[in-house]
Amino acid sequence: MKKYVSLAAAVALATLSTNAFAGQAFVRAELGSSDTEVSFDGFRGSESDTSAGIGGGYWFTPNIGVEGHVATLYTKDLGYDEDLDLVSIGAGLVVKKNFGADNTGFFIGARAGIARMTAQVREDTWDVVDDESSTKPYYGVNVGYDFSRRWGLSLNYDRRQGDFSGVDVDVDTYSLGGEFRF
Repeated sequence: MKKYVSLAAAVALATLSTNAFAGQAFVRAELGSSDTEVSFDGFRGSESDTSAGIGGGYWFTPNIGVEGHVATLYTKDLGYDEDLDLVSIGAGLVVKKNFGADNTGFFIGARAGIARMTAQVREDTWDVVDDESSTKPYYGVNVGYDFSRRWGLSLNYDRRQGDFSGVDVDVDTYSLGGEFRF
């Protein structure tokens, strides 16, 4: 009986596309602008700042993968050698559809997952004086062009949210990204 089950499993695996097993690890860097909106007790304000992030993950197939990221979304000089930062760390799922041959050319994509956004006050560039974190879902979409199976460029939009002791923070990030797959 075990021989028949093994034979059936081998035949089933042989019929699957080899692309399903041709996964690729990747690294990605993104540079852009974040529009940060803060609302508290009926009052609202927003500011834009440069954002930067790095991430990586694994494409299980050319269309489905997992990712992790670390990003700085906002930095404000508070004076007296102190800065306020919004940073994000997260993990999620990514999907992509290429329109060219051999998974190259133009593509559209989306991502969604869980991100931990931290608001922190730093002193003397590195010393964290105070911080508070909020964990919520994030999502995003992108369009781009894969020049080869190894690398591509993308334009990205991502939305992250946080709640810090009654202060709601919404961050919309627009960025240019480069991805290298190996």
